[in-house]
Amino acid sequence: MQSKTTLAKGLEISTIVTGLWQIADMERNGKTLDPDITSAFMLPYLENGFSSFDMADHYGSSEIISGIFRQGLSDKKSVQLFTKWVPKPGKISRQDVRKAVQTALDRMQVDTIDLLQFHAWYYPDPSWLDGLFYLKELKQEGLIQNIGVTNFDAAHLRIALASGIPIVSNQVCHSLIDTRASQQMATLCQEYDVKLLAFGTLAGGFLTEKWLYQTEPSNDELTTWSQMKYKRFIDAAGGWIPFQNLLQSVKTVAEKHKVSMANIATRYILENTAVAAVIIGARLGESEHITDNKRTTAIELDESDITIIQKAQDQLNPIPGGCGDEYRKPPFLTASGDLSDHLEAIPTAFTAIKTGKNREQVFSGTEWESFAGYSRAVKDGNRIHVSGTTATHGSQMIGGTDPAAQTHFVIDKIEGAITSLGGSLADVVRTRIFVNDIEQWEPVARAHGIRFKGINPANTLVEAKLVGNGYLVEIEAEAILPS
Repeated sequence: MQSKTTLAKGLEISTIVTGLWQIADMERNGKTLDPDITSAFMLPYLENGFSSFDMADHYGSSEIISGIFRQGLSDKKSVQLFTKWVPKPGKISRQDVRKAVQTALDRMQVDTIDLLQFHAWYYPDPSWLDGLFYLKELKQEGLIQNIGVTNFDAAHLRIALASGIPIVSNQVCHSLIDTRASQQMATLCQEYDVKLLAFGTLAGGFLTEKWLYQTEPSNDELTTWSQMKYKRFIDAAGGWIPFQNLLQSVKTVAEKHKVSMANIATRYILENTAVAAVIIGARLGESEHITDNKRTTAIELDESDITIIQKAQDQLNPIPGGCGDEYRKPPFLTASGDLSDHLEAIPTAFTAIKTGKNREQVFSGTEWESFAGYSRAVKDGNRIHVSGTTATHGSQMIGGTDPAAQTHFVIDKIEGAITSLGGSLADVVRTRIFVNDIEQWEPVARAHGIRFKGINPANTLVEAKLVGNGYLVEIEAEAILPS
């Protein structure tokens, strides 16, 4: 297979991208790496064809180190630097976005960012869309060449794409243990011509010879954040016994091709046609896997190889939720097992206003609410009544002409209203769906089914002419809070 691939127009990248997240781990406990010394360890990767590097605003000094490395090159275009912006949950202003992008530009010593990837923590607050719309403006200014996202699920990637955000990539966890990216996400990527950048392909080193035939490690034996994190993935997939069976299958295929288990685990993920590249972490100056990584691009898996691995995968439990849900809902498959190492708190989407002894209401800020004199939702005692809700954010229609995208955004707003009044989507007992064109009922119903799976409220879906041009669906809801 090719060692280079086109991620977007004018952006050719290496099929194996070097991830620099472990710089944050190496700089724990107040330690800071010498940027000049550390940047020199990036050169062997570039010399061996691994020209693309992935970092983030919170990966320690990774942006600074990469900027110094690039400045020392005679051909600065020979290297591609990707970074991420991971803002705290809450409202996002144009000033916030510009400041974050300028900080990355300064650290990396560049005039434009090859790929800026955005992470959203909390979808019920539509501020994440503001962040993307403002990034689109900075792309038009030339400060960003390409916009990507990280850890987006299929529903919210669809919302952004259908709303006109020119996203070229989604960076997600994807491995032999975690196959979520080969399902709804792969289908969406084909529909909208988006590529995946897969990280976690070696599950923090667990998908290597080191752990084959080994006894299950205790928590005290896990020495890195990656090991702590991916051990939780193994537990969620069914535990150590089926995991060992998977390792044995990978070993069988590796021996056949005379390569390492890491080679096979990585190459298998590239079988997903939605995946443009895999990201393999490096501990600069401590360990590198350049020679081993080069073997990956030369491997050609045949049908029997894939069958052997798939049989072992069939014995695993699916990782719950969609891509990125490990950062948004239980079970939190993070190093700490919660979000304590990432966030202090998540503010509510809307502000609850007390209007009586047992009565509260919230407004979502759309022009319709002030025009027609109603609130987004009213809480009366332990009941919450959510008004008919369309895909409106401020004065903007969200979701374009994609009925599923509009539906997912509507349900986000409903969830935001209910959670702001002390409930959750699980408290919904009734939904009513109005579609503008009955021919579009199926994608709307499927989106409702995805979001309310396991909740299963009473539901009605009918055709009705909706107010406002372009609106394809309107939904109202009722929730009852536990006594």
